[in-house]
Amino acid sequence: MHDALLIVDDEAPLANLLKQYLERLGYRAEVCTKAGEALERLKANPNYSVLVADLAMPEMNGEDLIAQGQALNPKMRAILTSGYAHRARQAGVVFLQKPFAPKALAEEIQRMLK
Repeated sequence: MHDALLIVDDEAPLANLLKQYLERLGYRAEVCTKAGEALERLKANPNYSVLVADLAMPEMNGEDLIAQGQALNPKMRAILTSGYAHRARQAGVVFLQKPFAPKALAEEIQRMLK
């Protein structure tokens, strides 16, 4: 597997845990702890397969980041995460409620990339 994933969460320990788990499954995963930094990476390399973004972050919320990322790469899939109950505004965006098991995220990514 060589799909590139971008994980964006201002909780660095969680983002790094997810990165390690997904890399063990064969994905190439990168972490950003700031939405602005993630947007710069997406502009520099819009070819990520999946963007995983936390809803509540300083600078920009996850939904706005996903919208801007998908404007750069309409084929990129997206997963929105939050500790709060929420319904994603964008069609095709999957929502995962925190806390979730890394395995649940991996299964969702696998479904998206089929």
